[in-house]
Amino acid sequence: MFRNREVKYGFFILLGIGVLTGSAVYGASREALLYFAVFFAAAVSVYLAVNFLRYRKIRKLSIYLKRVLNGEQGLSAPDNEEGELSLLRNDIYKLITRLETQAELLKADKVYLADSLSDISHQLKTPMTSMMVMTDLLHDEGLPPKMRGEFMATIRSQLERMEWLLNALLKMSRLDAGTVRFRTERVKASELVSRAVEHLLIPMELKDQQLEILAGEDQYVDCDISWTAEALSNVVKNCMEHTPEGGTIKISCEERSFYFQLTVEDNGEGICPEDLPHIFERFYKGKNSGKDSVGIGLAMAKHIINKQGGQIEAESRKGEGTRFHIRLYRKVV
Repeated sequence: MFRNREVKYGFFILLGIGVLTGSAVYGASREALLYFAVFFAAAVSVYLAVNFLRYRKIRKLSIYLKRVLNGEQGLSAPDNEEGELSLLRNDIYKLITRLETQAELLKADKVYLADSLSDISHQLKTPMTSMMVMTDLLHDEGLPPKMRGEFMATIRSQLERMEWLLNALLKMSRLDAGTVRFRTERVKASELVSRAVEHLLIPMELKDQQLEILAGEDQYVDCDISWTAEALSNVVKNCMEHTPEGGTIKISCEERSFYFQLTVEDNGEGICPEDLPHIFERFYKGKNSGKDSVGIGLAMAKHIINKQGGQIEAESRKGEGTRFHIRLYRKVV
């Protein structure tokens, strides 16, 4: 206890005051000195007892912090007594609880990052292995020109797929890091849909697929047009990949009281019931996924819509097509 400088200095100051006061009282009468000595002894005892109890609480608090620093978890809850030390203990407990929560979140982030890197490496490994094999075969001078052309076309296709994957992952990382700033503006629904499907028109034409757009010129939606077009494009692309040749994809717009709804539906093969709850998960590939599917397009679409305060959901029946609903809520002023 006397290692505490405040306790030690306080004791010596109290002792000095007692000696000076005792000397003054001694000159008056010995009986008064006796009373003062008893009173002074009691005061010193109370001072030492109070500081001893205070020091013991501080020591317990110090041991408590050392246990926390050693990595112990689930320590006792704070006390409910009054006093500065109890308030300090409660504040420390709150801080430790918050730090433990942050540590759990960081641990979950590390696991998620490790899983994501594993998925990414798997997605890149397959096309890279395929391209390496075909590159070795291209060194064969006796390779027929037709087969050489097929290999070159396949390599280009794999490179385009890898480029799309890397671009998508970069966009997802920006969304995850919170560096994207959505600029909400009032735009025409028809302009939003046109921008979303512009680069998909030729692939649809090659598959003889029909695209129906039901968006009036007087319909407006509040959103970030660039990112929302990206999300809508990924949804349409998913429908296109799961709709057979000659199929139909329809995009309709509807204004409601509190939100604007975009509906994308196809008459394709549909989604298996066991896959439906997971289609918006990153790198998830259902039973009907194509061989070139990566499993990131719908996840990105959901992330973009959610970041703008909207919702996206899907409903489907096997063999009857799929319908996606995108809801963008209006800002209430």
